[in-house]
Amino acid sequence: MKQTTFASMVYENKKKETRREKFLREMNRTIPWDRLVSLIEPYYPKSGNGRRPMPLEQMLRIYFMQQWYSLSDPAMEDSLYDIESMRRFANIELGKDPVPDETTILHFRRLLEQHQLTAKLLEDVNEFLKERGMLLRGGSIVDASIISAPSSTKNRGKKRDPEMSSTRKGNKWYFGMKVHVGVDAKTGA
Repeated sequence: MKQTTFASMVYENKKKETRREKFLREMNRTIPWDRLVSLIEPYYPKSGNGRRPMPLEQMLRIYFMQQWYSLSDPAMEDSLYDIESMRRFANIELGKDPVPDETTILHFRRLLEQHQLTAKLLEDVNEFLKERGMLLRGGSIVDASIISAPSSTKNRGKKRDPEMSSTRKGNKWYFGMKVHVGVDAKTGA
């Protein structure tokens, strides 16, 4: 059993569970980690051949988070340092356990690709979720930007454009128009 740090104890006592935490908790409970680890194990480096490899299940969990949140290798490394829920999902206790660097994450991803394991993993997880009446698929990223405009009413009708309004971002007020842009995660358009 791992000894808990003060940071982890504080995190456990916070008031709200985020959507990310709920999703990761559900995936932790649902995905057959042992079955997936056994698919990769024959190809994964063993101790004694250079630097000791990171725990296989930990790397697999990191790989899945990378896919679920569309993170690059450097962004995944940063997220492991920044986001407690992701560290917990990967079974990393900051200050005690090493955090895989972006190169280690890259090597693991390439190992899966080299042995055509990515499609097999996805297929197994989707089948397993389907058996339980669940579905995992891509979504959309929505950005709401503000197009700033002068608040002047110097137009023909001496009135403000009804499409425009005032809004606050942080502690600063803006006059202008909101633009919502949606990008499909699957096609990128």
